[in-house]
Amino acid sequence: MPVRQLPEQVVNRIAAGEVVERPASVVKELVENAIDAGASRIDVFTDGGGRRRISITDDGGGMTASDLALAVERHATSKLDDEDLLQIRTLGFRGEALPSIGSVARLSITTRHASEPHAWALTVEGGEKSEIMPAALAHGTRVEVNDLFYATPARLKFLKTDRTEAEAIREVVRRLAMARPDVAFTLAGEERAPVTWAAALPGTAGRLTRLGDILGTEFRSHAIEVHAEREGVAVAGYAAAPALTKANALGQYLFVNGRPVRDKLILGAVRAAYSDYLPRDRHPVVALFVTLDPREVDANVHPAKTEVRFRNAGLVRALIVHGLKEGLAREGRRTAANSGDSALSSFRPAFAPRPASWDWRASPSAPSGPLPSFGGAAAPAFAERSQAAFDVGAPSADVRIDAQPVSDLVDRPLGAARTQLHETYIVSQTRDGLIIVDQHAAHERIVYERLKASLAANGVQRQILLIPEIVEMDEAIVERLLTRSDELASFGLAIESFGPGAVAVRETPSLLGKTNAGGLLRDLAEHMAEWDEALPLERRLMHVAATMACHGSVRAGRRLRPEEMNALLREMEETPNSGQCNHGRPTYVELKLADVEKLFGRR
Repeated sequence: MPVRQLPEQVVNRIAAGEVVERPASVVKELVENAIDAGASRIDVFTDGGGRRRISITDDGGGMTASDLALAVERHATSKLDDEDLLQIRTLGFRGEALPSIGSVARLSITTRHASEPHAWALTVEGGEKSEIMPAALAHGTRVEVNDLFYATPARLKFLKTDRTEAEAIREVVRRLAMARPDVAFTLAGEERAPVTWAAALPGTAGRLTRLGDILGTEFRSHAIEVHAEREGVAVAGYAAAPALTKANALGQYLFVNGRPVRDKLILGAVRAAYSDYLPRDRHPVVALFVTLDPREVDANVHPAKTEVRFRNAGLVRALIVHGLKEGLAREGRRTAANSGDSALSSFRPAFAPRPASWDWRASPSAPSGPLPSFGGAAAPAFAERSQAAFDVGAPSADVRIDAQPVSDLVDRPLGAARTQLHETYIVSQTRDGLIIVDQHAAHERIVYERLKASLAANGVQRQILLIPEIVEMDEAIVERLLTRSDELASFGLAIESFGPGAVAVRETPSLLGKTNAGGLLRDLAEHMAEWDEALPLERRLMHVAATMACHGSVRAGRRLRPEEMNALLREMEETPNSGQCNHGRPTYVELKLADVEKLFGRR
């Protein structure tokens, strides 16, 4: 087949295929144009999921008649001062959006510049441009796109339902609204009720207001401010406390110089920063804004401008990880249970109320023997020698701990330990409520943080076993462990081969005390099976530390003395990130007195 020059219409449609993937792509390009034009208000209307109609109206600077005639030509743009593609300071710069849209749809543009006596209008249908005509418009620009892909019917077959396409448009507008809280947005259409995001005040307060309006009040209540800056690169924004998570990464909103992007480097950095806080199947909710010199980032990687490439990717990643970790450590005791509503929603009445005429003596389950006496002492509790016992009158005993004055402890953040339930949960009293602590999860975080601190300072102290412990396992598992023996040794776990299918444990971390070496090694081997060489050494070491902490912490089912319970509470108050265990579960639940009063109908 001979080489031939493609017709202009075919070239435009090929270009449109790269830029205009779906109706949401059209909305993205047009809204970005409005933002670059200096708009302070942008109204978006769609019909039929955007395939029948898209209308974008803004109050930006508008265009003159000559600019309008040139705007629909390929590779014509007002967003590059010169030919330097390394100085991109606008959202759009390729000059392909309007001609690409006009080649596959019916495009109408009405605009007015402040220097013009009236507005001008232009239409483009299937790539055919009309004459410029006078029109009526007070200021700004209105762009309408009708019958999208009518000129390329094959593309219509690949579109989803109207509802799905409308949701994609909503997500595009949401991301752009997050990036520019100073711009007011209105999103309306036949598929949805109109929603308006008013312009917010400048600064961090305005940014949080806009994020709360879009992501919801739950994000606002869990938001932790993030800020880090070095060598001209700044990372700012908000990250949700580990209590607020999602089943996928769609709740992670990332922006580079005001441009919404989906960058694997940044997503990986976010995951690494939360690795100590979340289970493997949960993802954090964040909105991060990276600002740097345009010369240090390539925004021209993808036709849709959704991907970027950093010149110093390591610096950007390190700043994101540092900023997130610093913010999470600062708010380390915030958990899902810190909001009373989440805890209250778990409570249900233990039984249905009986009718007033019901007689317990006639019930088949009524006791046949004498009634039990409630005047004597109850079974021993671990907060004191006797649990509260009640007779017909006032309480005959109190469940206070006599080891320390109550007033000295109830004012502490985690209060004074009162009792232990099911040999697993510690109940403590604060000045204005009560707290239930999961003893294993809490101590697991404490041991984990000690291991990390010890490793960072001078290595983990180890204890030599008088008699090495022999652990028999599958040969493949033994090989996996021996391959990582150097990494395990850095945490004080010294192992060596003991013949086929066996490992000899000669040293263990002293911080763990007496531990089940066999169970620890099997758990470590399971984690190592998921590693690959791409996983950074630091992450692998933290996985080892987390597994060791789990085995070295107080187990559920162990009875604790009052002083042990209070000591655990005090250590939690001093330990970073004590609101969650290493697996992302909350370590305690807090109920304020107001919450308890709600349970009993007092409020």
